[in-house]
Amino acid sequence: MNITVSILAEIPEELYDSVSRYLDSHADWDQDRLFSAAVSLFLVQNGVCDRQAAQVYLDSLFKQPA
Repeated sequence: MNITVSILAEIPEELYDSVSRYLDSHADWDQDRLFSAAVSLFLVQNGVCDRQAAQVYLDSLFKQPA
């Protein structure tokens, strides 16, 4: 069973504009998928030795349910 949580985050307007442009040109991606991929990649790259974070990243890239 997938359990998701909602996160409210403030980001710089320039980053928001970049995200919006990316999503506008990549119809198969949505904001939830993009942020899941970004956060999980950050954790993996910064030494969080968690198989679940790596799995979320891979699932996000290949559009599989996390």
